[in-house]
Amino acid sequence: MSIGTTAVDVLDVSKSFGVPVVENMVFSVAAGEAVGIVGPNGAGKTTLLNLIAGDLSPDSGRIELFGNDVTSTRAEARCRAGLARTSQIPRPFEGLTVFENVLVGATFGSGLRGKAANALAVTALDQSGMGAKANNVAGSLGLLDRKRLELARALATRPKVLLLDEIAGGLTEAEVHQLVDKIREIHADGVTLVWIEHIVHALLAVVGRIMAMSFGRKIAEGDPHDVMASSAVREVYLGVVD
Repeated sequence: MSIGTTAVDVLDVSKSFGVPVVENMVFSVAAGEAVGIVGPNGAGKTTLLNLIAGDLSPDSGRIELFGNDVTSTRAEARCRAGLARTSQIPRPFEGLTVFENVLVGATFGSGLRGKAANALAVTALDQSGMGAKANNVAGSLGLLDRKRLELARALATRPKVLLLDEIAGGLTEAEVHQLVDKIREIHADGVTLVWIEHIVHALLAVVGRIMAMSFGRKIAEGDPHDVMASSAVREVYLGVVD
């Protein structure tokens, strides 16, 4: 799918939990694009991702996926329509093997059964670099492999759009580079990416656009280097006023 078709549209969306967390957000992602979202803790980034994924419902506004209104559509239906996500904290089924974890994604996320589900699970494991650990029990994995497993389960749903929530967090510098290489390959295969990340150099290695948030609002958007150098973002992160 070429860049041009809109994959995700967030149209004047707001969400409050007693206090506003996302306010009048307007945000679009073209099919085939890789977009990063940055902002300090509490900026509303994960809430925005939850709204896109269907884990939360907006108080107002509309969310569209490939031009279809999915504002009231459940998360599992959005998944079947091509939207997948990873979580900040990996949540594997610890008593199952790595392969069985990914097979759950292939079965329930893609709706496949039998040999087709098995084949998709194997492909997702290979894409994420976890093929050699397919028979390991998930509960025995270290953090990098748990993150890769999280990625594999998402890929097993055959996503057109992949939402990544701080997937590089907690990794060593070498592990970040390994993960970035995998994410770059996934994007090169045509998957649209929306990636929240505090490790900015990881984002800069993949994304073509960054949107910065603070207190639930968009404060900057555009070329990644320009956004990170902007006075609005510098003030939020560093308290620096130009």
